[in-house]
Amino acid sequence: MRCFIAIFPPKEILDYLYDLENELKKELPAKINWIAKSKLHITLKFLGQLDEKKINIIKERLKIINFKKFCLSLEKIGLFPESNQSSISDKARVLWIGFDGENAVLELQKIIDQTLLDIFSNEQEFRTHMTLGRIKNINDKKKFFDILNNKDINKLKFDINEFKVMKSILRKDGPMYNVLEIYNLR
Repeated sequence: MRCFIAIFPPKEILDYLYDLENELKKELPAKINWIAKSKLHITLKFLGQLDEKKINIIKERLKIINFKKFCLSLEKIGLFPESNQSSISDKARVLWIGFDGENAVLELQKIIDQTLLDIFSNEQEFRTHMTLGRIKNINDKKKFFDILNNKDINKLKFDINEFKVMKSILRKDGPMYNVLEIYNLR
C-alpha cells in the first residue's frame, strides 16, 4: 500500500482554502489541477509503497513520539520551484500555501525522520507547505505573478493536535485517502 504521514487542518481552514482556490481559479491565467478540499494536508513524510508488516512496524514506532500541540497560521502563497518577478518561468509546477509557526512542524518532521531512520533515509529537503494545485501551464506569466504577489491571505490561526498515517489509493479521478492511524499530540 502507498502511505504517507501528514497533518490535516481543521474544517474552518479547509473551507477558507477551498474559497481561496475558487478565487484563484477565476483570477489566474493558468491551467492548474486543484487539490480537492478533503485532500489538503501537510505531508510530514512520504513513505511510498509498503507491505502490511512494514506499516505495522512504522505505526508502532510512531507511538513513542511525545510532542506538544502547536499552533500554525496561514502566511503566504508560493511556487515550487521558487520564482521571482524577473525569472518566473514555465518551470513553476506547484502552487502552495506556507505557514507561520512552521518551526514546530519542522521539529515534528525531524523527530519522525529520526524515529524511522533505519527504515527510511532522512528527507533531503523538507519544506513546510500545503499544495493547493499543480500547474500545467501559465498563459500570461506577468499577470500570473502579479496576482499571486498581490493576493491577500487571511492569516487564520489553527491548532495542530494530531498527525496521521494515511493510505493513498491512486485512482483515475484522483487519490482516495484512508486513515491508518492517528497520533494525538500532548
